[in-house]
Amino acid sequence: MEIERKYLIRALPDDYASFPHKEIEQGYLSTDPVVRIRKADDDYILTYKGSGLMVREEYNLPLNQDAYLHLRKKADGILIHKIRYKIPYQQKYTIELDIFLDSLAPLMLAEVEFDSEDEANNFTPPEWFSEDVTFSTKYHNSTLSKGTP
Repeated sequence: MEIERKYLIRALPDDYASFPHKEIEQGYLSTDPVVRIRKADDDYILTYKGSGLMVREEYNLPLNQDAYLHLRKKADGILIHKIRYKIPYQQKYTIELDIFLDSLAPLMLAEVEFDSEDEANNFTPPEWFSEDVTFSTKYHNSTLSKGTP
């Protein structure tokens, strides 16, 4: 089960580039249900996501490069290209800051995962976060793959 909140970004924190990051490319074989392929540096993953907004099922399966490249040709819409920074926050959380590239630039989103719905509902985001878009399907990557931020 994945429990997460998603936010637009007001301004990048000054030190964001000093944190670990990965270049990510992902495409969608289906958006209902969500079936995604992702390349993150040299890791390849097939993901199934159930329905829901803040809370939903998520299953990840490893792929090899050949399988990823084969499935990549079958992806609908655009391939999403982004840089993901992992930024520690309040000694418990990791902010996943996504800076989108190509046709989705200059979009920036941050996601934070939680152990429970109560924890997610009581989360206080940092000042550099903007609007909470957790409950907006407009900012799901599967929607963004259709080419409109």
